[in-house]
Parts: sequence; structure tokens; C-alpha cells
Amino acid sequence: MIENVIIIGGGPAGLSAAIYLARANLKPLVFAGSPPGGQLTLTSEVENYPGFESILGSELIEKMRNQAKKFGTRIIDENITEINFTKKPFIVGNDPRVVPKTGGHGGPPLQANSVIIATGAKALWLNLPSETRLRGKGVSACATCDGFFFREKTVAVIGGGDTALEEALTLTKFANKVYIIHRRDSFRASKIMQEKILKNKKIEIIWDTTVEEIMGEKRVEGIRIKNVGVGRDRPEQEIKLEGVFVAIGHKPDTDLFKVQVEMDEKGYVKILGRRGTSVPGVFVAG
Repeated sequence: MIENVIIIGGGPAGLSAAIYLARANLKPLVFAGSPPGGQLTLTSEVENYPGFESILGSELIEKMRNQAKKFGTRIIDENITEINFTKKPFIVGNDPRVVPKTGGHGGPPLQANSVIIATGAKALWLNLPSETRLRGKGVSACATCDGFFFREKTVAVIGGGDTALEEALTLTKFANKVYIIHRRDSFRASKIMQEKILKNKKIEIIWDTTVEEIMGEKRVEGIRIKNVGVGRDRPEQEIKLEGVFVAIGHKPDTDLFKVQVEMDEKGYVKILGRRGTSVPGVFVAG
């Protein structure tokens, strides 16, 4: 059997595509990943999605999944590990030696007339055990999503690019104090963004510094930082605060598609007019 369309990715973009395709009676098959849901599942409360004044990220994803299933979408919570876009029908599958069976596919590769890539991107993290443990409990990678919950509190943004500075400016609308912790002695961000940051009285910049630990048991209570500047020998110090926003960049989750479709220098799939991607029949969403 050749599938009409296979969607790779089970976040909001992939599920939205599935709903439209299912209602058009195209019977889409979604490989939602393991664990499924994308970055939205890492967010606690969502208050900026139309129709919901407040909803947990995981609950919103579950509603999207149920809506897609209602119209006939089939969802498999497994990762795709093998593709071939060189000829039609396209080959999409997961080698059972790599991905164990979970009651879904886990077998021979499938064939599809069309494929939608909706794998999204992953926020880069500091890789601290405390960061992982407190994610969603004061640790975030999205000020737009979570800034509201830090009204009149003290927070820190980790990073020095445009994303980090934008996050800091967003947080000044809510927090009383915003620290920017940057491991270099100058920003990589645009000059305009730097000027805005330097003029904002709510923001304090701590240069040449790395975060060694995020403190707190059930919620973020502070950070321990270390100066790494050349010729400086400042001992570690602690800063009390309630929120940590990691903004050291994102990595598009597109390694699987290298060579298969054209990408830009950052690894994002290129969109080429109405054809979608460089391969007719392969589209991208998100």
C-alpha cells in the first residue's frame, strides 16, 4: 500500500497539517516521534493560543491529536530513521533494529506519494542536570510563552545573540529585574538590539560568565555563576532569582534530511515557491 501523505513530526505544525489533510479524505499518517508533541510539551501553561485563556502545553497537544484522529488521521509515536526522496514513491521508515516496536510500525519501510517535514527545531540547552530537572518549573526557552508568569520577579537570560536580547526585552515587560549572563565580553547581536538593551534600566549585564548550576528543589531559586574572563580570578557567586531563560540558540531537527532536500546554512529546509522544497512532493511546515 502506498500512503497518500506521511507527515514526519507530531507538534502543532504536523498535527495542523494532519487535520486539513484528514478532512480532505487523504487519510494522512503521522509519525509523531518518541516522545511525541514537540517543544510545546516542554511548556507548562499556554495563554497565547487562540480559544484557550490558559491551557497546559501537554493538554493542548493532546486536544490537537484527538482532533486529528477524529477525522481519520493515523498517529504512530515513533521516530523516523530512514528516508529516500530520490524517486517516487518516497521511502519512509524506521529500522526496527534502531527503533523498538511500540505497537505502531517498527517494520519494513513505507511508501508515500507525498511527505510533509514538520520536525521543528530543538532549543539548545546548557546540559546541566538541574536545568533538566527544573524545566517548566522556572527554567524556560521561551520568554514570549512564559514571561507572564514572572511578573514582578527577578530572572536571568543566558546568551548573547539577537534571540537572547529579544528575550530579555520581552521579560522587562513583566519582571522587575533581568540579568543577562553572557560568556563573552561583547554581544553577537545586532547593534540596534544592543542599544536597546544598554538603555533599559531593568537589565543588568554580567559579562565573561557561565552558569555553573541552577539552584532550587521544586522551583528555581537562584543560579551559581563563574567568571571565565581572561586574567580575572573571581570566585563563583550566587544570584537569587525565580526564572532562568536559556537563549543560546536553536538547532533545526533536520539531520535526517541532509542531502535529500536543499537547506540553508543553518540547517533549515529551503522553501522554493509552490513546489515546497527542492524535491517535488516533499513539503515543509512549522
